[in-house]
Amino acid sequence: MLGQPVQRSEDPRLLTGNGRYLDDLGQTAYAAAFLRSPHAHARLRSVDVTDALGVEGLIAIYTHEDLEGRAAEPLPMLIPHPSLSHGRTPHALASDEVNHVGEAIVMVVASDRYVAEDVVQRIVVEYEFQTPVVGVESARAAESLVHDDVPGNVAAHLLQETGDVDAAIDAAPHRLSLELSIERSASTPLEGKGVLARWDPDDRSLLVHTSTQTSTSVRQAIAAKLELPVDRVEVVTPDVGGGFGVKIVHPWPEEIMVPWAAIRLGHPVKWVEDRREHFISSAHERAQLHEVRVGFDDDGRLQGLSVRFWHDNGAYTPYGVIVPIITSTQLLGPYKPGPYRVEFWSLYTNTVLVTPYRGAGRPQGCFVMERTLDAIADELGMDRSVVRENNFIQPEEMPYDHGLLFQDGRPLIYDSGDFPATLAKLRKLVGWDDFEAYREQARTEGRTVGIGMGCYVEGTGVGPYEGGHLRVETDGTVVVSTGLTSQGQGHQTMLAQLVSDELGVPFDRIRVTTGDTRRFKYAVGTFASRTAVMSGNAVALTARKVRAKALRIAAQALEVDPDDLEIVAGMVRVKGAPAAEIDLGAVAVLSNPLRYAFDEAAARATQFVTPVDPDLPPVAAGEEPGLEGTAYYSPPRSTFANGMHAVVVETDPETAEISVLRYCVVHDCGTVINPMILEGQIHGGVAQGVGGALYERMVYDSSGQLLNASFMDFLMPYVTEVPRIEIDHLETPSPLNPLGVKGAGEAGVIPGSAAIAAAIEDAEGFRISAMPISPSELFDLRRGAAEGRVPWLRRRSAPAPGPGSSSTGDGS
Repeated sequence: MLGQPVQRSEDPRLLTGNGRYLDDLGQTAYAAAFLRSPHAHARLRSVDVTDALGVEGLIAIYTHEDLEGRAAEPLPMLIPHPSLSHGRTPHALASDEVNHVGEAIVMVVASDRYVAEDVVQRIVVEYEFQTPVVGVESARAAESLVHDDVPGNVAAHLLQETGDVDAAIDAAPHRLSLELSIERSASTPLEGKGVLARWDPDDRSLLVHTSTQTSTSVRQAIAAKLELPVDRVEVVTPDVGGGFGVKIVHPWPEEIMVPWAAIRLGHPVKWVEDRREHFISSAHERAQLHEVRVGFDDDGRLQGLSVRFWHDNGAYTPYGVIVPIITSTQLLGPYKPGPYRVEFWSLYTNTVLVTPYRGAGRPQGCFVMERTLDAIADELGMDRSVVRENNFIQPEEMPYDHGLLFQDGRPLIYDSGDFPATLAKLRKLVGWDDFEAYREQARTEGRTVGIGMGCYVEGTGVGPYEGGHLRVETDGTVVVSTGLTSQGQGHQTMLAQLVSDELGVPFDRIRVTTGDTRRFKYAVGTFASRTAVMSGNAVALTARKVRAKALRIAAQALEVDPDDLEIVAGMVRVKGAPAAEIDLGAVAVLSNPLRYAFDEAAARATQFVTPVDPDLPPVAAGEEPGLEGTAYYSPPRSTFANGMHAVVVETDPETAEISVLRYCVVHDCGTVINPMILEGQIHGGVAQGVGGALYERMVYDSSGQLLNASFMDFLMPYVTEVPRIEIDHLETPSPLNPLGVKGAGEAGVIPGSAAIAAAIEDAEGFRISAMPISPSELFDLRRGAAEGRVPWLRRRSAPAPGPGSSSTGDGS
């Protein structure tokens, strides 16, 4: 089934309303609500609950003073890093200060959510206001501090370089300097976060259901913070209505407070995030400001590249500096930069914390590199695709070592890829070489169109490991478990395809379970396009292990050599003699010698039925009962997928409205397991990329208030704004794992802003250096270009540049 467009087995259940999401559970649980700060930066002077105590249905009110032990300490720093000199994390409930609008201060537990919200409204908090720091520029100026003990608002500073960058740039025939920026956005999944906790006082065990991307890690975090033995905590992830990164943070304050309250009250407690809560208290991403200096030759080949950037990490850094590290390394894309220096500062602001959102730092890096290459092409009057081709890493240079450290602490070494072939496919797919004829035709119709492209490399399948467990039941059903969670990616289908091929059983006899620590204890999580690489290989290795055991057991029953057997459609049979066969379910029976007959199948494995060798034990040395097995996959380093997007846009001459006419994708994720699921992932990513380029942004005012904290004001593309997506594939298998796969989950979103900015720039004839871009901003840029404040392009005919619009030299 490898490579086949198998229909998703999850869909009949989900599409007929039979999914089980967090809020479908715990109907008799107490409900929790949180009083959240309405201010971006303030000290807490007092919390008065007097007026709330008489509300009927109130169960409990908790503040930070009620917490003790580890629960009262700040939440963990999940990914420490040497550059993170001033890491700060929030408390489960704010202790003496709040640092962004939406930070939790008080938890209320009541008979239902309505009562809990009423109680929240009656609690009075006295604040001492502090000056908020909002945006990169404000944080960089450091006239005010987010945390008093963090000089300059700098959480982290990291420099990586290869070679003498300044000398290389200064010696280059041509040089450019650019300033580029991308604004803040957010995941906004259809389902917000949610937690349900049940405490069993008899065996002192805790069962937590949470809408998360990493159930095993939440389990470890809860056990640590609540000082419980890990084996007394189980975490189950039900169906999840989208994650996109925001649900990888663990633990969220609510994932500590809800179980904490359930233990103390001896009753199930549930909290479900409402939409405004999600906007003002869940993670955002993207905001960065970049300064680029580049040297290049007459053919546009990079001679040296220097990038400095400032990353807005919000009020806290629970996920470390993974996002800017990814930006700094994935910025290079499929290119050889010559000597390279990248330096970043991760800055605190009094806004919602920043953690990975689909793409995780890559869209920013891709935007910077692709805009730089477009500027080089403009400077030299060259075809933009040719400049890219001149800088590509060649297939024969793989594996290619950039001499940097990636986000997993391991070398940034590309494992496979054929970038020239990918570009050739893209140019053909979009009709790049024929576009000028189309542009001229559009011009005669009074229409303005442009074309752009964006190329990227995506590190996928980061370690350290994932595992899988597989068990063959006595009826021949195969049960597969893995610790990774699923948020709609089609994991159950993809993993079942692999098992079907590896074990030789029909697809419809395979059941896959994810995200349940009762079934699988050790896992890392679903993020960084890693499921197919990590769990896919782990499950495939597990199936091979179980297959080998099945052949050994069947060989004894059929009195043949295991090498003479094969498994076809769930039957173990002698090669060339299909009449000599045994059902895989029967092999499962034989694998487990029994004393008692529970049913007809079990009776076949009891001591007076099965043939025995009196000189051998019922369970052979080195074997275990049951036809099952567990295996883990741990990669030496990340695999690197890649792709290229091309976009055709039209810009309205009067309203400056931007329409995407065509969107073409060529993608290489190594061996393709299910092309239909893969294309679905690309479609979803492209939709988010279009949103990030043209619509989605988090708008804060100078006081730290989020001005668009609802879907009435936060714009996103509907199906009417997402174009039909044309896709082609290239397969360059990874040599790093048995299946040859590379990840694909984040690919669609990465080059969206870069490609769309390039197409708008091509249509309008002047520089686009910041995204997202709205019609009003495009209108203002047109005015600026007419007045000479925005540089015109050289590669297209345009009005004469105004004063100060030169794009040459280090100061441009």
